[in-house]
Amino acid sequence: MTRLSVNINKIATLRNARGANNPDVIKTAIDCERFGAQGITVHPRPDERHIRYNDVLQLKKAVTTEFNIEGYPDERYMELIRIVRPDQATLVPDPPGAITSNAGWDTIQHASFLTTVIAEIKSLGIRVSVFVDPSVRMVEGASKIGSNRIELYTEPYASGYPADRAKAVEPYVNAARAASSLGLGLNAGHDLDLHNLHFLKQSIPNLDEVSIGHALICDALYLGLENTIQLYLRELR
Repeated sequence: MTRLSVNINKIATLRNARGANNPDVIKTAIDCERFGAQGITVHPRPDERHIRYNDVLQLKKAVTTEFNIEGYPDERYMELIRIVRPDQATLVPDPPGAITSNAGWDTIQHASFLTTVIAEIKSLGIRVSVFVDPSVRMVEGASKIGSNRIELYTEPYASGYPADRAKAVEPYVNAARAASSLGLGLNAGHDLDLHNLHFLKQSIPNLDEVSIGHALICDALYLGLENTIQLYLRELR
């Protein structure tokens, strides 16, 4: 079964709006695990507008499933990785001011930089996933630079799904086949929700993990967090 990692950034955004500790980010992570999530994802940014540096340190003590830290691999991110030693480090090409991830790495153009970063992270015993667009060429590049996994950027799939889901998923199927042939693990994330998740999973049976935050937290406002997590897990079965 494809594993569900819940991105809790939006919980931290809500907490930060009032400056206190409600909702409690650490308790939410523990509850997500209790409700069936198989991982917790965070994406700390330099301005700490949602997940804070100290949150990550505290989450390391609390998370008992898989802990995944996303981010651009600048020195601050690398320092955090060295201290926390998460189960997985997901490298994204976001500039510091980005609102959210909106493209994957060019694993050819940035091969030298990524090779160095990946080698250091892997030396710490941490699995590395590289965020890429659904391009066979980018997948091949990720293999050459030493990544353990790729995470497919699924916003284009989500955007194209309502009009023609078969056409929208086709490049992802091709990228997934390439990843499998190269021995790369396969993750996916961005704009996945209860409407489009099952078809993606059905089309890509070798999908190891999805990371979902925004849509899942929005659904939880109406459906409740425990019920929402169960609904997402059902879509992945």
